[in-house]
Amino acid sequence: MSIDPKKVKTILATDCGSTTTKAILIEELDGEYRLSKRGEAPTTVEAPFEDVTMGVRNAITEIAELKNQEMEDATKHVNYLDEGGVITTSRYPDREETSGVDLYVSTSSAGGGLQMMVSGVVKSMTAESAERAALGAGAIVMDVIAQNDGREDYVKIQRIRELRPDMILLSGGIDGGTTVHVAELAEMIAAAAPKPRLGIGFRLPIIFAGNKEARPLVEKILGEQTDLRIVDNLRPVLEREHLGPARDEIHNLFMEHVMAQAPGYNKLMDWADAPIMPTPGAVGNLIDETARAQDITIVGVDIGGATTDVFSVFADTFNRTVSANLGMSYSICNVLNETGIENILRWVPLKIEIFELRNRIRNKMIRPTTIPQSLQDLVIEQAIAREALRLAFDHHKTLAVGLKGVQQVRDVAETFSQSGSGATLVDLMDLDMIIGSGGVLSHAPRRVQSVMMILDAFQPEGVTKLTVDSIFMMPQLGVLAEVHPKAATQVFDRDCLIRLGTAVAPVQSPTSKVKPGDPCVTVKMTRDDGSTDSVEVPFGGIAKMKLKVGQTATLDIDPRRSFDVGKGPGHKYSVEAEGGLEGIIVDARGRNPMYLPEDQTERVEKLMEWIEAMGTYPIETLKAYQD
Repeated sequence: MSIDPKKVKTILATDCGSTTTKAILIEELDGEYRLSKRGEAPTTVEAPFEDVTMGVRNAITEIAELKNQEMEDATKHVNYLDEGGVITTSRYPDREETSGVDLYVSTSSAGGGLQMMVSGVVKSMTAESAERAALGAGAIVMDVIAQNDGREDYVKIQRIRELRPDMILLSGGIDGGTTVHVAELAEMIAAAAPKPRLGIGFRLPIIFAGNKEARPLVEKILGEQTDLRIVDNLRPVLEREHLGPARDEIHNLFMEHVMAQAPGYNKLMDWADAPIMPTPGAVGNLIDETARAQDITIVGVDIGGATTDVFSVFADTFNRTVSANLGMSYSICNVLNETGIENILRWVPLKIEIFELRNRIRNKMIRPTTIPQSLQDLVIEQAIAREALRLAFDHHKTLAVGLKGVQQVRDVAETFSQSGSGATLVDLMDLDMIIGSGGVLSHAPRRVQSVMMILDAFQPEGVTKLTVDSIFMMPQLGVLAEVHPKAATQVFDRDCLIRLGTAVAPVQSPTSKVKPGDPCVTVKMTRDDGSTDSVEVPFGGIAKMKLKVGQTATLDIDPRRSFDVGKGPGHKYSVEAEGGLEGIIVDARGRNPMYLPEDQTERVEKLMEWIEAMGTYPIETLKAYQD
């Protein structure tokens, strides 16, 4: 439908998560769109309710109750729902002022979100290209099947049969190339006869985005037993990628099959004024929109209980990866297994036995919905979060790479890499902003704890803004950006992002032999009100300078000869910086690697030094635990 943004004054947006449905009300106030109210309720996609719209109604009803409480005229009553769903201008062009909204949009990851398998002839080429297309569309990629992936055919067939994905993306071959291998992949899928995860009576959707010469063969093999869709080749020639058509068809099938078969989603689709988007796709859409609107580079992360998504925009290229086995509750033991107990222990400033630390982590896995009840629990959980974030970011950097000497064709929400063939696009020295979201970051008891988790996990270089999503409304704003970019970007900037501060992080030269305590960097700050401040931080130290939210300042950064803050080793750098809740953070702990003593006693002393300098935790309480 056609929406005139100028006539939109009130907006409702919902995000149907796996456990909670979140709703937000946006209103135009004095010419600006601002977040007005927020409500949430348990998601009702599973038994005994099996109707997602019940949770949506409950969340919106909470917003209406909050709105009515502040009404000056007690005789007036705000209402956003009727028997037919959300009251919108599209349904009721002459609706009353106190009833309904001008626009309603929604996202969803309920029921596990969009789960896909992808396949291609060569694992490091067409199969990986298909994986990037699926990831960019907001999917969780359950497995990648390729002719040369090292598994026997019967193993692949059994894998396809067992996983029961929502859809399969089949690719392979350049246009005009051989069709034999593509036909073999299609026959493998046909032999598996996979059933969709939702809607047993329906045929599994399969998208073919491979060699156009193989289309008749694929249609003959899969046309009758599957819902086959054919789109343009995502790799028409070796030197070029074209992921847009495959991505668009994934979104179409997500609406037609996944959403249509999930309980209650057919009603929700009728309510919404725009197509429902997968939650990760909507978040990526907003991050990409923000990067382009502000002409900056961004890394965003959403760390959840089971998965961690990382997004980035570098060189006008959007990338997304999902680490489906890294999370803070259901997947917490996977973090332990992947990083090792020693890597978690290095962030814990407590005297704790390894077996006790393991047991605490296992307790979290078997009681995934619990939250820390003591400072010890909080410190350990945030130590694990550092490793989960670090691992997910490392994974992202290996996938967000470019090809050498070839043209790349990309659209929003597309990702691409050629494993081993190009350098990573993620340039930490060129990074302008980090956006953190997810419970462990957004709901940390002290905002400085979020700062330290981000710094320790991502280790940004040079000058970087640090932010977090206040209440995780990025999915709703991401789908809103599709139909009303102005409202989405204004609310994102003014109500969603919490500005933590700006990090200044010198990087030591690889050939230098600097030691802890050696002179590293001096930062002089001249605030916009004319006041000044300065700090000198030695190597291995960290400090912060006060600069409030909304304030700006000029930073004159003077690194020593062995350190670089963006202009080369030893070169001074002046830059305009924004303030935040934690001001300016001068992180002189080094990079590649960060300085952290190997001896346990020295390491704990160094961690306590950083904690005291930043005010991360109550220092006296921590010392009491050590005694």
